[in-house]
Amino acid sequence: MDFEQLVAFRRTLHRNPEPAFLEIGTAARIEQALQGLPLRVLTGKAAQDLSAVVNFPPPETLDTWAARAADSGVPADRARYFRENGTALVVDLVGVAGPGPRWGLRVDIDALPMRESADAGHFPVANGFASTNGAMHACGHDAHATIGVGLLHRLSDRDFAGTLRVMFQPAEEGVRGAQTMIDAGVADEIDTMLAVHMAGDMAVGGVVGSFTGGLATRKLKVDFEGKASHAAGAPEAGRNALLAAAMAALGIMGLPRFGSADTRLNVGTLVAGDGVNIVPSSAVMTCEARATDDEVVDELVDRVRSIVEGTSLAQGVRANVAVMGQSATLAPDDDMIDRIVEAATAHDDVTEVIRTQALAGSDDANLLIRHVQRRGGKGAYLMVGAGSPGPHHSETFDIAEQAIPTAIDILASLIRG
Repeated sequence: MDFEQLVAFRRTLHRNPEPAFLEIGTAARIEQALQGLPLRVLTGKAAQDLSAVVNFPPPETLDTWAARAADSGVPADRARYFRENGTALVVDLVGVAGPGPRWGLRVDIDALPMRESADAGHFPVANGFASTNGAMHACGHDAHATIGVGLLHRLSDRDFAGTLRVMFQPAEEGVRGAQTMIDAGVADEIDTMLAVHMAGDMAVGGVVGSFTGGLATRKLKVDFEGKASHAAGAPEAGRNALLAAAMAALGIMGLPRFGSADTRLNVGTLVAGDGVNIVPSSAVMTCEARATDDEVVDELVDRVRSIVEGTSLAQGVRANVAVMGQSATLAPDDDMIDRIVEAATAHDDVTEVIRTQALAGSDDANLLIRHVQRRGGKGAYLMVGAGSPGPHHSETFDIAEQAIPTAIDILASLIRG
């Protein structure tokens, strides 16, 4: 794919963003863009195991986004396929230059559930590819998917040793998608696991050899089940799920911080009750714990569970805590970082190379990298400067499209050796 084709593909994805586990049109477009190449594409259960997903989109939501995909030009049969079988794709390319390493590359494909700027000066608006469907590629995942497709085209001559597996991952936002692919076994045989990210706050021409650290996290959904009764006539007959949830929310936010790690706690949503004169019989709360230490985040989750158990007992209700999403901290391998820095330094368009940079948030690519490392492999997380006019996850986020071929060049250089 030449630069114009890469740009056109990225803009099509940007115009048609889709949130977590709803990337139906995105998956179909990626599949279509790879047709004719000498590779193998795995989808459905071979690419991800959805059996343990909490809060998977309901059928009516899946139907809505499948219809939108078809309306936007995706073949109806492929929209139906990805609606029914999941949106992950795993693409294998086998080199012909002899035995070699088994490379893995994670590229995320989902968008955020937020509206894009409609300002006339916003580049996607000015050039006719801004989203209008209520979602937005506000973190560069449209570019990441394009990098994955572009790299497979670049290496389609198969002039490299070993194999390349590109994992087009849904649901990075909320850190929900990587585990579904790990559970399907797609990273079990990888020797070197990479991820790539557009760095909106870094100028074009900048490269970071790898993210480091970051925040391990657990996203939790807590269901409280009580008993309804008349709030005036028989309040003693009820069991107040809302009170149990509210007490739990206060307890969670009051948990002590740790001296050994930087921690974050947040209660994000609380939905409860049926009416003003009814003792609330149900409540649903979502919350998250984050820490710069994996053991600390596990301890925080244990304490959240204890709080929920205690408030439920106090109000005589039942409660269930489920993990909706998760990620880990990242410890990239030094020799892998060295190779990325070497490849970036040799690139004519790269003007600044930083060896490592701390990850300020959470990303479930870390789970894939750690999975490979625990099986004896290596990993790192490449960042490429993209010069966004607005911060990540803002309505004015955008990427400089010339950063896309730079990322492809660096990755191709690594894999060709």
